[in-house]
Amino acid sequence: MPSLEHPYDRGGSGELSAPRLRSDTPERAGLDPGELRHLIREVHDLTTGDRPWAAGTVVVAGRGPVIAVEEAAGWAVRYSAYDPETDRGVELPPASRVRTTIDTPFDLASLTKLFTSVAAMQQIERGTLGIDARVGAYLPDFRAAARHDVTVRQLLTHTSGLRPELPLYDCADDAERLAMLRAEAPVREPGEYLYSDLNLLLLQFVLERVSGRTLDVLVHDGITRPLGMTSTDFGPCPGAAATEDQRRPWAKADRGMLRGVVHDENAWALGGVAGHAGLFSTGRDLAVFCRTLLAGGSYGPARILGADYVELLLTPPGLGFAVDQAWFMGELAGRGAVGHTGFTGTSLVLDPATDTFLVLLANTVHPRRRGPDSGPRAAAGTRVARAVRGF
Repeated sequence: MPSLEHPYDRGGSGELSAPRLRSDTPERAGLDPGELRHLIREVHDLTTGDRPWAAGTVVVAGRGPVIAVEEAAGWAVRYSAYDPETDRGVELPPASRVRTTIDTPFDLASLTKLFTSVAAMQQIERGTLGIDARVGAYLPDFRAAARHDVTVRQLLTHTSGLRPELPLYDCADDAERLAMLRAEAPVREPGEYLYSDLNLLLLQFVLERVSGRTLDVLVHDGITRPLGMTSTDFGPCPGAAATEDQRRPWAKADRGMLRGVVHDENAWALGGVAGHAGLFSTGRDLAVFCRTLLAGGSYGPARILGADYVELLLTPPGLGFAVDQAWFMGELAGRGAVGHTGFTGTSLVLDPATDTFLVLLANTVHPRRRGPDSGPRAAAGTRVARAVRGF
């Protein structure tokens, strides 16, 4: 097996060094300050009123190596419970609430998929994984996927035909969960798009099989440690923003008010480390992640991917990343912008055409989940796009 040391993760003298992020004025970033003032005001407005879009928010936006906006609003912890009779959260006394700060970690939910995708691309670059290889070549015990010739690329592009999820949270133990995953066959013809958490779960098993390491170790050693993302890790994360008073019938498990443990029920059932959910992070750390990809895989002296592999990751239709999706990117979409959303209220967008990034973290599921509303995400993307055009 090839060495597990990444060829670009050495640092030291002789390495090319990509500029690190710094905080500076919008003008220094090449962004219109008026549009960014509107962005900050609108993000604050998202946390106000009796039924806010989110209890708390953090927004980080910039261009090139400059962070031009880093703002927190609202509450990391506002409610003690959800009252289904009044359809409202039970407010904590003011002294017991916890303010959101720019250092507050959030449950990333499906933004975890982006880290799993980068970890997969690292294995592809090393030659331990083939992008068009059949999953059955690595996981012959996953009989249904092997029988239907599901490929690694199909997992990354959500074209395997696997259904969106399975009720792993209702299984009695890990053996039953594993048996369910091994027996799961595509419900659509491979090649047809169907967004599925199962794709990244299977990819997790592939990565762990070919590397001999667990996903949390792969993410730490291959991504967060070399990039200095010290606030990004799988839970538990005691200081994180609270999420949901998770109870049936609106949720899939009865767990009470959650803070610092993964919100996603399947990730929780799998011990908190899953290919589709489980990571916690801060706005600043995610800005580093965005900057690294915009810089072709490097940040400071560290390089986590070669530029050609970053290009492959981000080229339409995207490998793990969504491309030009106006429903959450707003006017940033249209020229190859990439990103993702998370069910808990998180999102990130990076626009290679303008060298711009936007991170919006929120706990929209605090105190309970609602119907999806990505209007505020799209509005934030539009503000940043107009800030580029207005400079």
